[in-house]
Amino acid sequence: MMDALIGFVGQPLDRADHIRNDPEALEALKDERALLLLLEGLDPVMDDDNRLQWGSLSDAPTGAELVFLGLMDGRVCFAAVPSAGEGGPLNMGSSIRRVMGGMPSIDLALYGMARSVVDWHARHRFCAQCGGSTVPAKGGWQRDCSSCKAQHFPRVDPVTIMVVEHRGRLLLGRQPRFPEGFYSALAGFVEPGETVEEAVAREVMEEAGVRVNNVDYVMSQPWPFPSQLMIGCYARAEDDRLIVDRTELEDARWFTHEEVARAVAGQAEQSLEGAPFVPPPPVAIAHHLLKWWLRRDN
Repeated sequence: MMDALIGFVGQPLDRADHIRNDPEALEALKDERALLLLLEGLDPVMDDDNRLQWGSLSDAPTGAELVFLGLMDGRVCFAAVPSAGEGGPLNMGSSIRRVMGGMPSIDLALYGMARSVVDWHARHRFCAQCGGSTVPAKGGWQRDCSSCKAQHFPRVDPVTIMVVEHRGRLLLGRQPRFPEGFYSALAGFVEPGETVEEAVAREVMEEAGVRVNNVDYVMSQPWPFPSQLMIGCYARAEDDRLIVDRTELEDARWFTHEEVARAVAGQAEQSLEGAPFVPPPPVAIAHHLLKWWLRRDN
């Protein structure tokens, strides 16, 4: 069962597809009553309580494309496409740490959805088929090529992230860019022609040299950096011999139930001194996979 506190889950908007598909109705809603999610580039504008800030459409930069986010409490919500997107690996700067650490869950989910779609627009102003310019359609949930008429849609990249068990121990790894002592679940993109189960088995073999079986789905999480769907899984390892791919991981280790429990408890108590490792933060699906495994293993 999914933990209700997982980050970026539970956004409150009615996506109102019937409005997206009606250009005249959508245009009529762009009036003084409409709300605009305030952003600085791709970062949210927040108040002292870390809540999202909203303005009116007049606050949008001149000439900016608008994305129809949906309806919230009867109000029409938009976001403006920034001049540039990111599309790269997550940069854990101070603004992102503040967002993920303190924003209320509903606001975080709404921001995650908005960030993903406006970032996509900022990076897809030209057609991948012919190179012509593209324009928003369906309220911003599509882009059409002005030249060849190809249609493009916001992409979501599926990523498997998995806890792997062998005789009561859990396999975790760390990348060189991770903070000191930080270990997390292994993860990797699903490749064309793969099932989720096949992607789990391939990634664990590639990164840690471990053969797995009995792959089960556990939970999922949208991750807006830039736009991924994290598919949380559980798998059993056939043996515990590790062959770590140092181009992918700095280290990989097996942790006992007691070690994982100590790390998670220390994080909750904000005291990781003496903990065997630093676990992923509560906003991340990896954190909830660890807690799921601890409950399951009792």
